[in-house]
Formats: sequence, structure tokens, C-alpha cells
Amino acid sequence: MNQEPSTRIHKNAIKAWTVNTLLFGLLWFIPAAFYFGIAISHNIGKGTPWYNGVDWVLFSSLFLIALIIYIAIAAVMPKLRWQRWKYDVSDKEIDMLRGIIIKKRTLVPINRVQHVDTRQGPVYRKFKLASVTISTAATTHEIPALDNETADELRNTISTLVRKVEGDV
Repeated sequence: MNQEPSTRIHKNAIKAWTVNTLLFGLLWFIPAAFYFGIAISHNIGKGTPWYNGVDWVLFSSLFLIALIIYIAIAAVMPKLRWQRWKYDVSDKEIDMLRGIIIKKRTLVPINRVQHVDTRQGPVYRKFKLASVTISTAATTHEIPALDNETADELRNTISTLVRKVEGDV
């Protein structure tokens, strides 16, 4: 196999991915909140306090498990993901390496690229980041979390390489 790509994505990716993880991680609390609502309505219907023994222990357990997972994922995963993401662009191909547990390496031949775009959501905009998406006939590939200037340069470079290859045919 060829040498691994060496270009890293922007360091602000860690902050942006942490914010995304914290926002979407709130979903971990839905089971605890759902149970809490059921426990309150069930106990109020019986005329007993919502915090009776079994309900309180189960709710606390669900909430604590969700909180531990939430904090662990937000603290560890973004940095680990950033450390594992690398890419390189050459005259012949775009080489992307990523993956935390399972490494995934993708080589996209320049002559297969149909178009290239930049994309920026609200969290990336806050951290002045953008993603470059590379579309082929089969699928779309993404290089995430590049600073705006690098994303624009990379998009333009890939576009120029594609036009050069098409001109050679």
C-alpha cells in the first residue's frame, strides 16, 4: 500500500466536533426523561410522590449512565477522530484516511471526479471551517473541517486537476 496521507484537517475540528457531539448527545437523555415523565404521571395518578424508591433508583441510573456516556464521548471522540483524519491530493488521486477503530482509506482517481463543492453548516461557520465534498458517478466523499481558505484552495485545486485531466483525454 502507498504511504499514508500526511495532511491533517484543521485543529478547530476538535472544537466543532465537540459542540456537535454535545448537541446531538442530548439524545442520550431521552430514555431517562421519558421514564421520568412516565414515573411522575404514574405516581401522581396513584396519589404517591414521584420519587418513590424504585422509580428514583431507575431514573437516577438511566440519567447517570447517559451522563457518563455523554461526557466520555464528548471528551474523547472529537480529538481521537481528528488524530485519525488525514488526506492528500496529487495529480492522479485524492487519498483520504480516517477511522477510529476501523481504518478506512479511500483513493479517488482525479479522472473520476465529476464535481467538487464546499459545505459549511452553522457549527462549522462558528469555527470558520468548511468541508470539501468530492462527487464521483458512484458516491460523494468528504474532507471535513478545513479552514475556509484551505477549503476554497483545495476545491479550486481539485477542479483545476480535473479540467487538466479532461483536457488530456
